[in-house]
Formats: sequence, C-alpha cells, structure tokens
Amino acid sequence: MLGRPDAHLIDGPTGALEVVVESPDLPEGAAPLGLAVVAHPNPQQGGTMDNKVVHTLVRAFVAQGWQTVRFNYRGVGASEGAWDEGRGEVEDMLAVIAQHRMDPALRQAPLALAGFSFGGYIAAEAAHRLSAEGQAVSPLVLISPAATKFIMPPVPDHTLVVEGELDDVVPLPNILDWTRPIGLPVTVLPGAGHFFHGQLGTLKQLVLRHLKALAS
Repeated sequence: MLGRPDAHLIDGPTGALEVVVESPDLPEGAAPLGLAVVAHPNPQQGGTMDNKVVHTLVRAFVAQGWQTVRFNYRGVGASEGAWDEGRGEVEDMLAVIAQHRMDPALRQAPLALAGFSFGGYIAAEAAHRLSAEGQAVSPLVLISPAATKFIMPPVPDHTLVVEGELDDVVPLPNILDWTRPIGLPVTVLPGAGHFFHGQLGTLKQLVLRHLKALAS
C-alpha cells in the first residue's frame, strides 16, 4: 500500500518499485529537456527517496526543465524485495530508467543521473553500465558519493562531484583519493557536513550552475 498520494508503482527486477515523478512547468506543448533519475542514500542507514539532499537535486533538475524521477530501492517504502548490498539497487535504477524512457517524449531525450552518498555510487555504476551499452548519460551529478565503501566506476569528464569539507561519513580525503588519479575536479563546500545542513540552498545553486553550463 502506498503511503503517499504522489507515488505510484512500476515493475522492478524483484517486484514493484515505488517512484515519484516531478514535471517542470513548461509552456503548453513544450517537451521536457530530458529525463533525470535521482538515487537516494543507503537504506541500511535510513536513506529513502524523501531525503533532503535528494529533494534538493530534484528541485534543481525540475527548475532547469527536466522530467525528474526519484524512487525507493527494493525493500524501502512500498518497494518490494530486500536489500542487496548495492548490486540489486543498481538494477533497480536501471529498471526505473528503462520504464520512464518508454515515454515517447523521453525516448530519445537526454538522460541525466544523480545520487547522494550510496546513491552517488548507484548513479555512477548505472551510468557506467549504460555507457558500455552505448547510451550516453549527461549530466552525471554525484553528491558525497560513497567512495569509502564501494569501488567507484569510471565516470565521464563532465561529472559534477560535490563534497562537504567536514563530511565525516565520506571524508574529503577519500573522495580525493578516488578523483585524483582520474583528474576529476571536486567542488568542496566549506563548512558542510555529509547532509549539508544549512547549506542545501547553496548545494542547489551549485547543481543549477552546472546544469546551465552544460546546456549553454
């Protein structure tokens, strides 16, 4: 049973997945810029699609004209199945992407992926698999990705990585250890912790600036 009026269920790899779709305010007849799918933090630590950083990412993408989807992994909220240590959660994200790209307006449109913490790893891994199949992902936005617990896959040069200076869950040195060998810049938000308390507005502006730069 769904606990929220704006959610609906789609078919996932191990049962139903709970998703919420948010559409941009566009002129009549105009199509969204593309499809953006956002992944949430580790459910083993209470992460769900209602996380505030996830909401911040959604608001940024919607403001820039993207049809944006957030979802609960298997075993979270109304989604069926059970925790799979990251393996099945990547499959969940790929299923959400595939389902929503069936929309004729989005089938050939750009695809953006984003994620926070554990969701950053999930988004990066999903983007890597899609790229291997010849499907481009741009932009890819990773907020404090879980580089301490998971082996991060290769990511495109245009990837936005944002990290809090005082993050004690995914410490900044761990992020730099991952990005340094591949020459990937990291945007560090001074004074911010893992959850960006009091700085979500600044985080949104950073993401908006990146989206606008890619679109120009």
